[in-house]
Amino acid sequence: MRVSANGIEIEVDDQGPPSAEPLLLIMGLGMQLTGWPDELVQLLLRRGFRVIRIDNRDAGLSTGFDSAGVPNMAWSALRYAVRLPVRAPYGIADMAADALGVLDALNIARVHLCGASMGGMIAQHLAARHPGRVKSLTLMMTTTGARRLPQARLEVQRVLMSRPDGKNRDAVVDHLMHVMKMIGSPGYPPEPGRLRQRLHDSVVRAWRPAGTARQLTAVAADGDRTPLLARIGAPTRVIHGHDDPLVPVAAGHDLAARIAGAQTDIVPGMGHDLPLELLPRFADGIRHNAGRA
Repeated sequence: MRVSANGIEIEVDDQGPPSAEPLLLIMGLGMQLTGWPDELVQLLLRRGFRVIRIDNRDAGLSTGFDSAGVPNMAWSALRYAVRLPVRAPYGIADMAADALGVLDALNIARVHLCGASMGGMIAQHLAARHPGRVKSLTLMMTTTGARRLPQARLEVQRVLMSRPDGKNRDAVVDHLMHVMKMIGSPGYPPEPGRLRQRLHDSVVRAWRPAGTARQLTAVAADGDRTPLLARIGAPTRVIHGHDDPLVPVAAGHDLAARIAGAQTDIVPGMGHDLPLELLPRFADGIRHNAGRA
């Protein structure tokens, strides 16, 4: 279903009893709500949550910003590298306001919150700026954005900036398979057929690379969130892959150190994805952290 939130339309998947504890899941860069595996949703439902997934703006079936054009990524990267402001058509704070608008549309006063990658950045803004609305906070494979932290390896950056070798669906899926191979979990390689089917279904649902580019400029423009994190009072759990090639594990340690009382779950063999074998561990961690509230 679509709901009106923050002046735009956001696609929402809402599962579980209305009386259950609401849990909002926010996915990362260019990802759709289907990036949260159905298997994880079922595990969370069995742990007593009402599970709400959303498509961020410019992704999936939510409102797009094609009128803003396609950013010049090389120019944005150069400005970021020399520490000049990066211009973006919207910010991470705007995306947090979208998520807040979803809660308002669903008449949810307080929520357990989980964000992955860019979704974790959005969740940081929401938890810091609206502490009364967040019961607990789980941050997965994300970062404070501090410049002092290690960055992704150059070969990973190059793959993320590359384009499919063709415009047909198979070429796009091949490209995404290569991306996931580069950033995925070395200790938990996915079954290729399952991964390809998930990526194929995602492309059929929506393929919006221009929206991903605009989201990426929003990430670059957001900068260092460290000063914001002192305002987070919700019980926080940081889940991070020890072998994450996109957001190195140092970012997870740094993030936990900046949030009072944060607990960490550093997972050996995990990269920048959600391996099927680890889904029960993630669900248990989210449930445990919610219990701290």
